[in-house]
Amino acid sequence: MAAEFSTSVVAVRDCCIRLMRGGAGDPLVYLHGASGAAWPPFLQMLAAKYDVIAPEHPGFGESDTPAWLDNIHDLAYFYLDLFAALKLDRINLVGNSLGGFIAAEIAVRSTARLASLTLCDSAGLFVEGATQLDPFLVSDEARLRAFFYDPQRAEAMIDRVLDPKLEETALKNQALVAKLVWQPRSHDPHLAKWLHRIDVPTLLVWGDHDRLFPLQHAHAFAKAIPGAKLVVILKCGHVPQIEKPEEFVVALESFLAARQKAA
Repeated sequence: MAAEFSTSVVAVRDCCIRLMRGGAGDPLVYLHGASGAAWPPFLQMLAAKYDVIAPEHPGFGESDTPAWLDNIHDLAYFYLDLFAALKLDRINLVGNSLGGFIAAEIAVRSTARLASLTLCDSAGLFVEGATQLDPFLVSDEARLRAFFYDPQRAEAMIDRVLDPKLEETALKNQALVAKLVWQPRSHDPHLAKWLHRIDVPTLLVWGDHDRLFPLQHAHAFAKAIPGAKLVVILKCGHVPQIEKPEEFVVALESFLAARQKAA
């Protein structure tokens, strides 16, 4: 049975954001990618064991676009303030793509409220020699198709994200993504030199056929973050949590269970 979740509006730093929450247990915060916030099946699965909190980033969807939002660092500091406002501690922080980029920027600044970090096919690093699809140079449909190894899996996401009724939301999301990652393209040139500051157990989950941030990016994160564990999901693209939700959840829950056992 699907886990129930509620939607609320939370105000932090004069910015109101939409926040979805469901389940019970240790807090697990999921930061979404550039396609926007939702409550897909993998969050339903995780809510069976965890208090799953899925905020919509400032500037996306129904959330406010604050005047102070200029770059990815602003979102990192915003989330640190949000965690404090919600009185969250021992957070299992999980992020995919843009959300992983934000999660990494949060963790290099402070892990005081974190129990673990999971980066899934994350943006954030420049890797010399890696061949990447530039999502700004293809159509929206082509970009979403490139997220997946199995082309049939792309259809549901295309239908959801490119629903004509949501065109205004999609345009708002795209404008914010361009502001955040247009230049430098999808990375922070200063992030790599501070990843050594991440001192909580870290999991990297990557699709072996990610065309946006190929496996070289996973290995770069693994090399830079002390003790990071890498799980590669086979026959999978940029969004393992969507394309292979069962495998993603098993990898994440196994990692979190091992961490708790070792604590």
